[in-house]
Amino acid sequence: MIESAAEAIARAGSPVELLRNAQSRPTIFPVTPEFSNWRSEQLAWRTSVALLDQSHHMTDLFISGPDALRLLSETGVNSFANFPVDAAKQFIAVNHEGYLIGDAILFHLEEEVYDLVGWHMVLDWVQFIGETGDYDVTFERDANSLMRAPGTDPKLYRYELQGPHALALMEKLTGAPVPPTKFFGMATFEIAGITVRSLRHGMAGQPGFELFGPWADGATVREAIVAAGEEFDLVLVGSRAYSSANLESAWVPSPLPAVFTGERSAEYLEWLPAARTGSLAGSVVSDNIEDYYLTPYELGYGRSVAFDHDFIGRAALERFAAADKRVKVTLVWDPEDVAAAQRSLYEEGVPAKYLEFPKARYGVYQVDRVSIDGTDVGISHDCGYITNEQAFVSLASVDAASAEPGTRVVVTWGEEPNSRKPAVEPHRQVEIRATVAPAPFSRFARENYRKS
Repeated sequence: MIESAAEAIARAGSPVELLRNAQSRPTIFPVTPEFSNWRSEQLAWRTSVALLDQSHHMTDLFISGPDALRLLSETGVNSFANFPVDAAKQFIAVNHEGYLIGDAILFHLEEEVYDLVGWHMVLDWVQFIGETGDYDVTFERDANSLMRAPGTDPKLYRYELQGPHALALMEKLTGAPVPPTKFFGMATFEIAGITVRSLRHGMAGQPGFELFGPWADGATVREAIVAAGEEFDLVLVGSRAYSSANLESAWVPSPLPAVFTGERSAEYLEWLPAARTGSLAGSVVSDNIEDYYLTPYELGYGRSVAFDHDFIGRAALERFAAADKRVKVTLVWDPEDVAAAQRSLYEEGVPAKYLEFPKARYGVYQVDRVSIDGTDVGISHDCGYITNEQAFVSLASVDAASAEPGTRVVVTWGEEPNSRKPAVEPHRQVEIRATVAPAPFSRFARENYRKS
């Protein structure tokens, strides 16, 4: 019998108690950790071209049927007024109270057939609404390789080519100029005699293409990419470097989903397997799970909210849109304080929480306190090291009054009291000074990320 999220919460005593002490480990990307070393692999998407394997760590939810578009429109804040076949978009969903559940990439593959790709949080919500509502739709879920049945291959391969040489490599692979394609536009190519679909994309703000197709074709396509890539200094990128790419493009991959309270939450938590609830880490401590909720505006998703249709949470979002909002920024951590936290491992006494490189997140949902002169001004999310900028940074949501670049803040690193998560060792909290910077932090990403 599979334990439901509702049962697990009842056993733990509260959502916060369950998530804070969850025994699941931080998310692992089930591909080779490093082909060379993560520093050189990070450099590749800025200086040459990087090949990243996305086939194993994301979940695909294929949605088909006459009501597929209506389901997506009624669960997504995005506009669907113009969403033809061979288009894609960042799909964003909120709960009935307007708080963020999550985001994913939505592909319109063919008439009445869509593929929602990403972390399972938002996919779970859409499937729940579809299965419990009046929708003529069918679902096919292809879980990531950690959750898939052993020995079962993914349905699709998915490769990312990224970097200043990506376009030239694509033209060599296809033997023709790449047609102009808008950001998040799709095109079809022939590579090694195989039809390949692509998404114009860039995970770290650099020019890029996401290539995908049936799993059986994946090895042939990959071999062709690697062979053609020698001329362009192609670098294979492993999971350690790949997991840090979002720090450059300023995408927060796993905000805590607002599914634990609110309308239909009780029913949803009975439906949701406990194994997919995740884990909560960081220095923000509250017994109220709603203190960890975010609005889309706090993560910079306001541009995607479209009030041209009815959707779950619309009325609440209209109120949030008119209110003062926190702003997504990058926090550049002071090297002296980062070094001091690391140096504590070699000093007597209890050390600071271990800072993993290149990605320091130690829970699925990382939520750290950001303050000025002891007063809270926001929260810090994902954190890690960017070789291309020689900086340790975090993505954060801070009050508008504290969002000006150059503003000095303090990030509280570590938990007090220490939780029982496997990735948490005995440690003491430390304060790390940081400076507010734009998000994305990379100038190239800020100025070119959404250009054709």
